[in-house]
Amino acid sequence: MASIPTGQKTAYIRLAAITALAGNALLAALKIAAGIVSGSDALIGDGIDSSTDVLIAVITLVLIKIIARPADLGHPWGHGRAETVATALLSFLIFFAGAQLIFNSALSLISRREEAVPSGGAVIVALVSIAGKVFLAWSQYFFGRKADSALLKANAKNMAGDVLVSLAVLIGLGLSALTGIGAVDSIAALLIGIWIIRTAVNIFIEANLELMDGSANTESYKIVFDAVKSVKGAASPHRTRMRRIAGFWDIDIDIEVDPLLRVDQAHAIASQLENEIKMRLDNVYDIMIHIEPRGDSKAGEGYGLCEEDIDR
Repeated sequence: MASIPTGQKTAYIRLAAITALAGNALLAALKIAAGIVSGSDALIGDGIDSSTDVLIAVITLVLIKIIARPADLGHPWGHGRAETVATALLSFLIFFAGAQLIFNSALSLISRREEAVPSGGAVIVALVSIAGKVFLAWSQYFFGRKADSALLKANAKNMAGDVLVSLAVLIGLGLSALTGIGAVDSIAALLIGIWIIRTAVNIFIEANLELMDGSANTESYKIVFDAVKSVKGAASPHRTRMRRIAGFWDIDIDIEVDPLLRVDQAHAIASQLENEIKMRLDNVYDIMIHIEPRGDSKAGEGYGLCEEDIDR
């Protein structure tokens, strides 16, 4: 399977960022203005959330220039990990927006001031927001899969959550209008803030896993081990480590071969294994294969995985 060319990846990310920037800027201005006019705290909070999405789009456009840079003396693996750092930064921005919304909503409820019931125009804006966010979430997910971008996929989850946020705003506006109690709108805004923080935490956990060179599942390791089994002369894959760098795999693996083979013969086995892994696994950045004589003891190795670890 072929890897995504860097130029094509950045083109997808750029298009996704421009789409998100234009769409969210329009929705943010509309919701904040409508929230102020109608007196809806929840709608203003939803607008603030969309404003953070505008900032995220700007960060993404800046990020494109960074990840497109070739490897250099200070960054021999390239600059792709900047995408993961930006994803972690994204989680903090989303968390801050949610915390601010919770604080303002709670303050409004604690103060027990008489709150106005939002007008019907706010309901229309909430419906427009739902439709707009559905489109934006779909676009980020579409381009995220095309580019295999962790940042775009995280932003797609963020915007999918925004759909539920706008839906909660709509429900809050409806209940406020039906009951005549303006505080219902603030309660809806408080719940929206909690949802935004939940989204931020989930995005941070995923980004941190990549920054720590971790893996959420072992399926990719199984693919590599199956590739070893398919190559004649290669055996006992161990001390295997796989990490993601902006959607690309960096793989280290030790294998055992017949100790009587010549160096060129062992090298041919390693080259065949490298090609086999690349055919089975998408977006492989680099593979480092270490050759060992068959029967060499693996005792004392404190890192990496072998087949026995996966089968447990």
